[in-house]
Amino acid sequence: MEFRSIGGIQAQGRKVEGYAAVFNSEAELGEFRECIAPGAFRSSIASGRSIRALYNHDSGAVLGSTQGKTLELQEDAKGLRFSLELPDTTVGRDVAELVKRGDVSGCSFGFRVAPGGDKWEQRGHTMVRTLTDVDLAEITLTADPAYRDTTLALRSMPREQEPTHEPRILWLETVR
Repeated sequence: MEFRSIGGIQAQGRKVEGYAAVFNSEAELGEFRECIAPGAFRSSIASGRSIRALYNHDSGAVLGSTQGKTLELQEDAKGLRFSLELPDTTVGRDVAELVKRGDVSGCSFGFRVAPGGDKWEQRGHTMVRTLTDVDLAEITLTADPAYRDTTLALRSMPREQEPTHEPRILWLETVR
């Protein structure tokens, strides 16, 4: 499982909306750069399987799911847009307050690359990976995003080439 984080969230109310991923926005991930191509999440969304919303990638801090119809996901021209109804739980109330205060200001997502779902190219001295098809497992609300172009807003009313390293889990966080 790989994780990517993205920044820029705001708050008001109990409904969280924004972008968990933004297309064609590069992130520097240590040894390489990465961007997400339009359509990368299409098959995950169309699969109908449950995708969860979490706080800080913690499976014990579930905020919603597509299965429970408390998380809605869609791709648009900008990226992976989501709408999340926060639960009336300790974690849900805490997250709402942290988003309102600006302490939690980013989004992240956990995924596996689908077979043939990425492209690698050398640009100067830098390897660039483009994600074209991922198996999305989760989106997450986080305080430290790697991709800074995502957005999150909390609303009170609803609105109608291969790398040389071995595969591993990557926790990617940056300080805003």
